[in-house]
Amino acid sequence: MSDSPETSAPPATTPATNQADRADQSDWRSLDKDLTRLNQVERVTGFVVRPLFGVGLALAFMLLAGLVAALVLGTAPTTVMAAAAAIFGAYLAINIGANDVANNMGPAVGAKALPMAAALIAAALAETAGALLGGSEVVATVSQRLIHPAAISAPDVLIKAMMAAMAASALWVNLATWIGAPVSTTQSIIGAIIGASIAAVGFGAVDWITFSSIAASWMLSPLIGAGLAMALLALIQRLISSQPDKMAAACRWVPVFLGGMGGAFGMFFTLKLPDTLYAPPPGVALAVGGLAGLMSFAIARPVIRRRGDELENQKGAIKALFRLPLVIAAILMSFAHGANDIANAIGPLATIVQALGQTDSAGLRPFAPLHVPFWVLSIGALGMAMGVLLFGPRLISMVGTQITKLNPMRAYCVSTSAALTVIVASWLGLPVSSTHVAVGAVFGVGFYREHMAAQARR
Repeated sequence: MSDSPETSAPPATTPATNQADRADQSDWRSLDKDLTRLNQVERVTGFVVRPLFGVGLALAFMLLAGLVAALVLGTAPTTVMAAAAAIFGAYLAINIGANDVANNMGPAVGAKALPMAAALIAAALAETAGALLGGSEVVATVSQRLIHPAAISAPDVLIKAMMAAMAASALWVNLATWIGAPVSTTQSIIGAIIGASIAAVGFGAVDWITFSSIAASWMLSPLIGAGLAMALLALIQRLISSQPDKMAAACRWVPVFLGGMGGAFGMFFTLKLPDTLYAPPPGVALAVGGLAGLMSFAIARPVIRRRGDELENQKGAIKALFRLPLVIAAILMSFAHGANDIANAIGPLATIVQALGQTDSAGLRPFAPLHVPFWVLSIGALGMAMGVLLFGPRLISMVGTQITKLNPMRAYCVSTSAALTVIVASWLGLPVSSTHVAVGAVFGVGFYREHMAAQARR
């Protein structure tokens, strides 16, 4: 008989086993290092590819614009020239959208009334709607006012001058957007047309008296915007912020401010109607503005009172009441920008298309009112929207956060004063820069804020 079975014992650890365990641990550490390297490579790749993605989409849109022009014009001898002009026009529209979006959405983003993504989407939709609905009768105003009608009569000279102006303006606005500088696209295209016309014909081609009046408006518009923003902020602080019962004062006066803003935008849109559609006298514009103001007040009053009841015991409730007016002002300003400043993007392109297709034995008549084809209008509208979405955030951050600190109340003053400045300039017949007006208004609010802080410290 065999002995009872021995009690099982754990296997003995041998040097070979220890070596295998160390090898397994080393393999896992190597795998972790490899995965870390892969993650770093992925982050670097994303950092490099993400900017190129936007550039690639922009290039694809430009090529698509040229293809559309070629398909629309068919086998005409001027098809290649029109396709090249469409590419330049799409490039200019993208850069205008990227740079000018800061004027409309910068204050709203800086005041945290809208997140960046929502601001970009709202601006793109409003710009497109404004361009398609309000820009169908675009006329090359800058060309007609700056250049003597008899100065450029040869079609090839006009085409070359306009293409050079589009390319130069787009390159300058692209550079400004890349370095984060808000510039005036109106000034860019006017300067480019002047330079191209001088190079093509000479100094006699430019109406210098007209240019002097335009340049004077460029210097005055930011000062007017700053002054109106300061006055509006002072009025709000007197009527609301300095009152014992601030919430009751806000519920009483915010609808009045909303009504005033509605009236201002009503007058703005009426004054900006194309002359070929209707040229309203000042009395009609005033009546439309008054009606829009009354309707805005009637709609806003119950909404503000209900919102005030919800926010009465919260910190910062007064400023929060201005978020809705600020968002509305930003969207309406984007719509207005799309409806009016689209001429900066497609005015030269429309002139080229007309020059390519309307010549006769008497020569070209380039300064007749332009009928803009829908495909040309679409290039400008979609190009501006693409510029907003792909390249707008940097300039929005610049205007909204880096000039001065904005809350909804101050940002509302900026947007509303910018609109009022444009209306006053329209009454006076002065072309103004929306960029200069917006930046001037932001500066005015910041100056008044620092002035009041200095007064409080004394």
